[in-house]
Amino acid sequence: MLTAISPIDGRYAKKTEQLSDYFSEYALIKYRVHIEVEYFIALCEQGLPQLTNFDQSKFSALRSIVENFSLVDATKIKDIEKVTNHDVKAVEYFLKEQFDELGLEAFKEFIHFGLTSQDINNTATPLLIKDALHNVYVPAINSTIEMIKGYVSEWKTIPMLAKTHGQPASPTILGKEFQVFVERLENQLTQLMNVPFTAKFGGATGNFNAHVVSYPDRDWKLFGDHFVKSHLDLTRLQHTTQIAHYDNLASLFMGMKRINTILIDLCRDIWTYISMEYFKQKVIAGEVGSSAMPHKVNPIDFENAEGNLGLANAIFTHLADKLPISRLQRDLTDSTVLRNVGVPFGHTNIALLSIQKGLGKLLLNETALEKDLEANWMVVAEALQNILRREGFPKPYEALKALTRGNSSIDQATIHAFIDKLNIEDHIKAEMKVITPQNYVGVF
Repeated sequence: MLTAISPIDGRYAKKTEQLSDYFSEYALIKYRVHIEVEYFIALCEQGLPQLTNFDQSKFSALRSIVENFSLVDATKIKDIEKVTNHDVKAVEYFLKEQFDELGLEAFKEFIHFGLTSQDINNTATPLLIKDALHNVYVPAINSTIEMIKGYVSEWKTIPMLAKTHGQPASPTILGKEFQVFVERLENQLTQLMNVPFTAKFGGATGNFNAHVVSYPDRDWKLFGDHFVKSHLDLTRLQHTTQIAHYDNLASLFMGMKRINTILIDLCRDIWTYISMEYFKQKVIAGEVGSSAMPHKVNPIDFENAEGNLGLANAIFTHLADKLPISRLQRDLTDSTVLRNVGVPFGHTNIALLSIQKGLGKLLLNETALEKDLEANWMVVAEALQNILRREGFPKPYEALKALTRGNSSIDQATIHAFIDKLNIEDHIKAEMKVITPQNYVGVF
């Protein structure tokens, strides 16, 4: 959409459209309607005297309000909100109209009975985040991990010169370097999926005041626990103010941030490998790499991903830092902040799709890897000095340091000449001469 303010809904709309089912204004309204309907049904199941005559066969008709909820319905609620200037109250009035149409007007005052708006918002929000996480985010991150795993398998025998501090270091295996990211991502994803989805549900200031004064013989805490778990598949926070304390959402956002940080690390490594020509990229017909330089095939997918991951992390950090803080029993700062929770999800999704696109364009350039290995015979010095340590050779580290440190002209001949001069047995010399930058890669 050319008139959109945010690229999430403009330039990148196709990459984020799935998220509108969870984070749009329409979605939030629909989730609120869902909570209100399920709450009314739970009250009927509780057996309140005024609801004993409610025909429970009508539950399906009530749930159909949610199942068939449309943009037209959401627009009606927004029109009501223009009068009420209160978004949750507008949902309540909409449902009362629906009850009238269903011939249930005698029961409509039990819509939103004893609740404050945050009992709706603080159940709707974790529920929609949970659904977005499971239905959009997890499939996207798992697809990314599976693509990386494919390269781990494909490159499991490819030797590569390592770089520590940007300098030549003991060789490694290309597939193993990508397995590092698989392990990191899977570990953090496991932690993320163990964060509980919790909800606030307890009336105006969290103590079920209105419920208790109306029906003092009922166990409203038990009711709240049962409703939140059985109807919404969330866990009720036991002690709250008017709002949720958001500590678990903060954990969730920081977990997603950690995964994004790992992905930034991945993007920068791949970007660097491309600049070193370890990877080339598939040329897509019609694409332009530079408006001035016709030859360019830029690593734009990884750059795009890095930028979007950074934006996502900045917002995840703010959400995690801000949401757990609220003055006394409640201020309104959480409300406007929570309305932006879809933004970091959007940037994260854009990034994941860009990473997948970039991974799909990688072409291994084994010639470049082999060239770097052959040009850096000094890296076998570690292997040689440790064999000499094993054999009790005096000061082996110092001997190899004198030979190799700062000497860029080291080659196979230099190394073998050094070995030949050593006062060691011939079979040890033969053992050492077998070592090359290509085979000194350890185990994977």
